[in-house]
Amino acid sequence: MDRRQYRRGGTAGRAGLAVGIAAGLGLGVTGCSFSGAAAEDGRGADDPVTTLHRAADALREAGSSQATTSMEMATGGTRVTIRGEGVYDFRRQLGRLTVQLPQDPAGQAEHRPITELLAPGALFMKNRGAGVPADKWVRVDSATLSDGNLVTGGATDPYAAAELLRGTRTATYVGRTELDGIEVRHFRGTADLVRAARDASAGNREALAAAAKGFATAEVPFDAYLDDEGRIRKLKQSFSFVNGRRKAGVAVASTTLLYGFGTPADVRLPLPKDIYAGRIAENQPPGEPAGDPGH
Repeated sequence: MDRRQYRRGGTAGRAGLAVGIAAGLGLGVTGCSFSGAAAEDGRGADDPVTTLHRAADALREAGSSQATTSMEMATGGTRVTIRGEGVYDFRRQLGRLTVQLPQDPAGQAEHRPITELLAPGALFMKNRGAGVPADKWVRVDSATLSDGNLVTGGATDPYAAAELLRGTRTATYVGRTELDGIEVRHFRGTADLVRAARDASAGNREALAAAAKGFATAEVPFDAYLDDEGRIRKLKQSFSFVNGRRKAGVAVASTTLLYGFGTPADVRLPLPKDIYAGRIAENQPPGEPAGDPGH
């Protein structure tokens, strides 16, 4: 198995969704160009850093897909997992996920599934709780979140996750493996949020810049699994941040699975009249967006 490493220079809860969801649960929260399939036998491939820089572009070329997300948070010996499922349009950068919070210790669901709409610079949530009417959406500007909405919604925006790879500084080609019957190439590395923000699309630039400032570290370790067309099939990223109120470190492992490429993703954003214009309840968990979520 061919194993290589490359480096690039430069500096580097109940109703909660988080940082907010986690908090609500008591956690706070230049290379040569060759075909990718040739890497194994020594005939060469794009170097891993270059390949990963291009992963988001490959998704845009694919158009759309289905997505499954998993976000595992741990602090103080407690661990919870939040799961989501839906579709994503990579060209319009619009997605729809149904996010399910974990059950409480007694086995009772703590919250109805939350519907999330992902858009450039914004997150819309329905069944948000915390005093929000059931028929209204909460809108949050991603750039105002200390994590840039990589964590807040309980699911990392798939395209934002892919664009984070534009900040890859070190990467190792691990080898080929199989995911759900599809052969993929496994890469392991570290991305820098500052560089990712600089090279990201306009829709994600400010949000990733906010994450670069808000996380405990701007370095994001990851494992990425790409098919031979360069499309992400699985992406696991590890985030670390400090819960503002408790000042406790929170580790988050976010996993995104992409499949069913070409699946229609008809995502329509709420009308202004359907967006909640009030304030989130004052007893909101720490780490949740505060103030008027409509602006």
